[in-house]
Amino acid sequence: MKPRATTAATTSGLFGLFRQSSLAVVSAALLAVAAPALAQSGPLAGDAAFGDWRTDRPGLVRLIRPADLPKPGATASSANVSHVVPRPAGAMPKVPSGFKVELLAEGLSGPREIRTAPNGDIFVSETRFGRIRVLRLSDDGSKVVKNEIFASGLSQPFGIGFFPSDKPQWVYIANTGSVVRFRYQDGDLTAADKPETVVAELPRGGHSTRDIVFTRDGKRMLVSVGSASNDAAGVQSSPSSDSKSVPGISLGYETRRADVLSFNPDGTSEKVFATGIRNCVGLAVHPTTGDPYCSTNERDGLGDDLVPDYVTRVREGAFFGWPWFYIGNHEDPHHAGERPDLKDKVTVPDVLIQPHSASLGLTFYDDSAFPAEYRGDGFAAEHGSWNRARRTGHKVIRIRMKDGQPTGEYEDFMTGFVINDSEVWGRPVGVTVTRDGALLVSEDGNGAIWRITH
Repeated sequence: MKPRATTAATTSGLFGLFRQSSLAVVSAALLAVAAPALAQSGPLAGDAAFGDWRTDRPGLVRLIRPADLPKPGATASSANVSHVVPRPAGAMPKVPSGFKVELLAEGLSGPREIRTAPNGDIFVSETRFGRIRVLRLSDDGSKVVKNEIFASGLSQPFGIGFFPSDKPQWVYIANTGSVVRFRYQDGDLTAADKPETVVAELPRGGHSTRDIVFTRDGKRMLVSVGSASNDAAGVQSSPSSDSKSVPGISLGYETRRADVLSFNPDGTSEKVFATGIRNCVGLAVHPTTGDPYCSTNERDGLGDDLVPDYVTRVREGAFFGWPWFYIGNHEDPHHAGERPDLKDKVTVPDVLIQPHSASLGLTFYDDSAFPAEYRGDGFAAEHGSWNRARRTGHKVIRIRMKDGQPTGEYEDFMTGFVINDSEVWGRPVGVTVTRDGALLVSEDGNGAIWRITH
């Protein structure tokens, strides 16, 4: 199987399959602005936790455990590419009772990652068009009052970071093959100078998104680099190839891939921070604990319910299994017997998500505009499946935390983008919290940004 197509580069062929169509009849469920939370005695667990889009509903909680995973090949591996259609007249996403969702911006060009600058401006990567856009919001945050191109001529930009985080002097952009930065003064809507190259060479091809965050102390820059393939077919490796501090380092055409890399903010002192992470699309740092997190796309081709995507803390030196193992010591059948020495060195991810959901952007809620129980919780955008018979994803989920630690549960928060088994009208990508405490969600299928308030 080819690697999951979740980025502009890897999905060019799949986008060709998408067709635009009009829809005469709209499900009444799609017309709802808000939906009541689903009453549950506890989270959906076991087989029921896998489900598909038919069971999605704001407030529904899932808990997938490593012991719940089926054997490889329990179902056939399906190719079920979604067809993106225009948003039907009157259709709105669904959010929990007490929340309101409204369209903040539309007509954008494939908006992907979104980040909030310290002054409140919203930076948007339009990856396929090689540019970064800036949206300035009204005082109440409900309208876009300025819409400018901050920088263009970039190479598939995705990740956006501000440094230093409180009073930034630079805007960092993670291109697919490099990291660059622009000089920045608070409130700049356009870049004043040409970009300065910080990291000259990152691996190109395959999974093309590169996200970027800075550790809370500002001393390190973390950059995620996804794999070049689905499961590293033909890659040879032995214990002698591992460093003393990081096991399971990929070799050959996967060198410096399926990793989170660490640099000084000026791009020097490159190290492998963590490895075995097939495609860490979204990076975020928890505002209280300072823990880095990855929102990760796992491998395809092992069946409908393998392998779960995940959101997890990423400790320095951690190995998450790819390509030899997954979700702990489950061995990938394509690499049977290759690295038995790694079996007990695999870090189990914190939160397992329905397989093939394509978990992308990630942020943490650090404001008081939502109810108190949301403080410190995560939000992740699920772009939507293609390698599953019954569709999953196409929603935003809430990552439940307790005392700054993931509980393993996640909750459907924003749903309603799926029309039927074939057609969808939304593919969430980025999430960010605005200065007034709203949650913004970018959606690249129809070029929109949605605003959720309480």
